[in-house]
Amino acid sequence: MLKAYREHVEQRAAQSIVPLPLDASQVAGLVELLAAPPEGEQAFLLDLLETRVPAGVDDAARVKAEFLAKVARGETKTPLITPERAVELLGTMLGGFNVDPLVHFLDHPTLGAVAAKQLSRTLLVFGAFEDVAAKAKQGNAHAQAVMQSWANAEWFTSRPAVPQAMTVTVFKVVGETNTDDLSPATEAWSRPDIPLHALAMLKNPREGITNAVAQIAELQTKGFPLAYVGDVVGTGSSRKSATNSLLWFMGHDIPHVPNKRSGGVVLGGKIAPIFFNTMEDSGALPIECDVSKLAMGDVITIHPYAGTITRHGSDEVVATFTLKTEVLLDEVQAGGRIPLIIGRSVTEKARRALGLGPSTAFRKPAEPVNTGKGFTLAQKMVGRACGVAGIRPGTYCEPVISTVGSQDTTGPMTRDELKELACLRFSADLVMQSFCHTAAYPKKVDIDTQKNAPHFHRNARGSLAASGRWHYPFVAQPNAASRSGRYRWGFAYALSARHFVPCGIGTCGIRGSSRRDAP
Repeated sequence: MLKAYREHVEQRAAQSIVPLPLDASQVAGLVELLAAPPEGEQAFLLDLLETRVPAGVDDAARVKAEFLAKVARGETKTPLITPERAVELLGTMLGGFNVDPLVHFLDHPTLGAVAAKQLSRTLLVFGAFEDVAAKAKQGNAHAQAVMQSWANAEWFTSRPAVPQAMTVTVFKVVGETNTDDLSPATEAWSRPDIPLHALAMLKNPREGITNAVAQIAELQTKGFPLAYVGDVVGTGSSRKSATNSLLWFMGHDIPHVPNKRSGGVVLGGKIAPIFFNTMEDSGALPIECDVSKLAMGDVITIHPYAGTITRHGSDEVVATFTLKTEVLLDEVQAGGRIPLIIGRSVTEKARRALGLGPSTAFRKPAEPVNTGKGFTLAQKMVGRACGVAGIRPGTYCEPVISTVGSQDTTGPMTRDELKELACLRFSADLVMQSFCHTAAYPKKVDIDTQKNAPHFHRNARGSLAASGRWHYPFVAQPNAASRSGRYRWGFAYALSARHFVPCGIGTCGIRGSSRRDAP
């Protein structure tokens, strides 16, 4: 296992990228080696276990969690990991397969306090919250400590706040940067492999950009993090892969989560709304401001609370700004908007269970002024998903989503994001993964995706759209129910366990196919 892994490391190093995270078979080999570690390999084996295994509910994470649980229970022996350390390592896995063992160890006479400390920083607990609450009611002191920690939002307050001043080096891209510049469609096959895909960022020369990767490396020698600066940033397709690529060069490593980064700063004269959102999700700080006085290689200091940007080492103000919302500061502190949303929910549930009032640990979004006017159709649609009449621009809301679609050029990346969020079951009524983009002329990596992606989605109770298996998968016919006689479009997909034909208004005709044709 070590020989094969080191060969892989050398191959990736030749491309100037880090190795892939370990898969389940590699972790299985690793835990065998940990039982009797070869002389001189002890530190390397521990580092692989601690830093190179995916978090969440990846198959490799299952192997790691089961091994650590057995070590903690004394069922498996390794000279490198004590039971206490095994519980601590379980606490680094974010959620998923590590949660049940941690909850179990709350009853342990010597490991209970260690398990409580780890659980108090774990947010992706989902249904296990009720198990901890039940133990707390039964008088388990360690469970009570976890509930109190969650209620006090210590998972949040223990993280460093956004500093008063942030010094960065400017990586300036003149004009408009769209998401295809950051994550080219021609390189879609590599999107799940963030370090590899990032090499394609800004691969086409443009004003001021001749070799983006080399220029980034040169600027990093100044010793400061880089900030992506552009006149217009993030227009075009809504690709999380664009954010992943940018943050790979300008973010920071996430402890115990291999090949993914968080944080970073983006300054734009205008930042496209969806790109702005994906930056928030990833724990970055997006700021809209005048960037005309900023040039490639400038060293600047951003003052997030004062709303100013100065030249490093001087008081010269080169730009001013107002944050889109003060909640941005909480999002960065939490490691992203998604962790903040989940964490606030855990805190509020814990406070309700303990009979406490709302938490004061978080900033509250400012509510927009009620104009007294009606709502647009789009505002009503979002409002219905939130259980209200309508949602005005600038309102913070968490709509209930009943239908989710994922296409195959981003599907593997989306799958990895869901695994990291410890998703074992979809809660939306319909979650559909299609293979429409790669069915006709698949590359080898596409064939691998078509083979491997269904496993996760089926286990999570999702649906698969098997394109390319129909003679007439997309047919337009006159709509008999339409008075105008205009055409309506019908889409036919073969889904797992059922035939699904989404239609617009009226009826849809499907020619040359029938239910028995569905695989």
